[in-house]
Amino acid sequence: MKRIFASLLFLTGVFFTACQKDTYTYPNVITEFVCIHTNEQGNVTALTTDNNNRYILENPLQSDGLTPDSLYRALSMYELLQANTAKLYTCQLVLSVNPLPLSVFGDNLKTDPVDIQSIWLSGNYLNLIVKEKAKDKVHYYHFIDEGITSHNGIQTLNLRLFHDRNNDYEAFTRNIYLSVPLSNYKSQLHKGDKIRFYIHTYKENETFREFKFNHTSHEN
Repeated sequence: MKRIFASLLFLTGVFFTACQKDTYTYPNVITEFVCIHTNEQGNVTALTTDNNNRYILENPLQSDGLTPDSLYRALSMYELLQANTAKLYTCQLVLSVNPLPLSVFGDNLKTDPVDIQSIWLSGNYLNLIVKEKAKDKVHYYHFIDEGITSHNGIQTLNLRLFHDRNNDYEAFTRNIYLSVPLSNYKSQLHKGDKIRFYIHTYKENETFREFKFNHTSHEN
C-alpha cells in the first residue's frame, strides 16, 4: 500500500479536511490520532489505531481528492462496534511527512514560534498539538532531521519543527495537529535510545521534549 500523507510539498501548508460534518450529539466515542485507509475508489473504508487495532468502517466515507489504496494520518472521532468494526463520525487530515535533512532547507530554514499544547509518542509516530498565532495566511510546517548523536552508548535522534508563519499577523490562536513518522528510524535506533524534538515557542523560546524510543512499535 502506498503511504500518502497530508501533503508531499517541500514546504507544506496545513490544510484540514473534514470527512463528515459535526452536526449532532455523539454516543460513547473515541477521539485520537489514527491511520485511515482508502480503497481502490479512494473512499475511506478502515482505520488502524496506534496499538495496531484495525477496524472496518460500518459507514465507508466517500471523499474527494484522496488517493486510492493509500494511508493517511488523521484526527478521528469514532465509535467501536462489534466484530472489529467502527463507525466514523468525523476526521481531519493531520500533516505527517517524513523529516528531511537540515541541508535540504538551506536558506529557507524557518523556526517561527508556536506554543505547545501536547507532545506524545504513540505507535510509529511522535504526535504534536501546537498553537499558532495567525490571521488569514497559510503557515508552512515540516520536520527537520538534524541527525543522530551518541553519548555513553545511547543514541539520540534530533528532530526540529520547521514553521514559516508567512509574515502573518498574530491576531488569534488556533490548534495545529502534526504527526512525525518514525518507521524509517527503526533500523537505526534501539531500545534505550532517545528522540529529542526541538521547537521554538513563545513561552520557552527554543526548547525540546525528549522521549525513549519504543522499538516494539507496530507497523501501520
